[in-house]
Amino acid sequence: MTWRTSGVKQEVIYPEEVSDLPYLTMTTYQRATRETDSMADRGLDLPVLGLFGEVGSLLSALKKKRREETAYADYDGAILEELGDVLWYFANIASRAGLNLSVLAQRMFREIQDWDEVEVYEFGTFGDIQSSCDVTVSFAEFQSRLMGLAGKVGDLVKDLGSGAILTNRDRLSAHLVDIFRALLAAADAGGVSLDAAASHNLHKIFSRWPIRSDYPQLPDSSMPVDERLSRRFSMFIEEHKINDKIYVLQKCNDIIIGDRLTDNKTEKDDYRFHDVFHIAFAVFLGWSPVLRALFHHKRKSIPELDENQDGARAILIEEGVSSFIFARGLDRSLFENVGVDYDLLKFIQEFVRGYEVERCALWQWEMAIQEGFRVFRALKEHRCGYVHADLEAHTLEFAGIESNN
Repeated sequence: MTWRTSGVKQEVIYPEEVSDLPYLTMTTYQRATRETDSMADRGLDLPVLGLFGEVGSLLSALKKKRREETAYADYDGAILEELGDVLWYFANIASRAGLNLSVLAQRMFREIQDWDEVEVYEFGTFGDIQSSCDVTVSFAEFQSRLMGLAGKVGDLVKDLGSGAILTNRDRLSAHLVDIFRALLAAADAGGVSLDAAASHNLHKIFSRWPIRSDYPQLPDSSMPVDERLSRRFSMFIEEHKINDKIYVLQKCNDIIIGDRLTDNKTEKDDYRFHDVFHIAFAVFLGWSPVLRALFHHKRKSIPELDENQDGARAILIEEGVSSFIFARGLDRSLFENVGVDYDLLKFIQEFVRGYEVERCALWQWEMAIQEGFRVFRALKEHRCGYVHADLEAHTLEFAGIESNN
């Protein structure tokens, strides 16, 4: 399989055959989702339970909308994303059972007597079987159809639990046709394009789990040398104690960088070492307004960049991200042998919307967080050492030394 870089704002690599987002054929979508099915167990249990869980998430979004009404601003986005996740599990159940989505789609419109009179490979896009997604019905009807979808999936779970479908692929196929029909009806009622849900789903998947981790070009590559983030540098970080107060001092080329840092919190948690996160952002995202300010690499030659991308608000955004991921890390063993959850990555992407770093894929953020915390944990242990950063090789290393303080 060959790959290409998408033309969308966020830099994500898609399969070459996924060439016409959002108008994917069902067969192409199924093939792409099969490529991303990394669940170790190859049976039906996990994807069926996953499908049940995602339908539950759809109902949860509906409940939240009813409870919060206009305060739930991201309702439409949540429904689109959850429908995409439902499609992913649905497609992979079909794949694991050796069933084709386009065949299942055709059977939705057939009777028992002509059940097998179908084209085996292609049957167009999701949009070809969805004719009314631009005409929404009442909220109550949408809720009713989602409950119907949940019921159909519940029937599948029941038969899976009893073992009724393990040796009867026709019975499984009938379940999937019923679920597909209910899913189509729910999407129509909610005014949601399944084509859009499918392409949004693939974008999320390939942003989070790339098959090839190609870093985008550094955003300041065309700038004058003195307005680029330093491509390679080493930061010496050391604790000092004066009058029973502990703070961190940072040097680069024997020059003190920035102010002395403390935890700024009554309960001490070593946040004074948090500049390693800014370094990690630079290494894995090519972005750090904080480091630009500290190293005097702001892009003054382009006033719009200087003000909007390198200015005070961008610095506050980055500090906010750093503080937020640190708080999450405290609850997750500083991400030692713990993965970065999707909700955290999604929040960060929403938080940085409008800044150049929004072009970065989810996997880049995950690398920045994991590697930043790896170095943070080393500093927490050694209390002193060098952080070596290489923005072109995308590496971050720590070398501990014994502190004289």
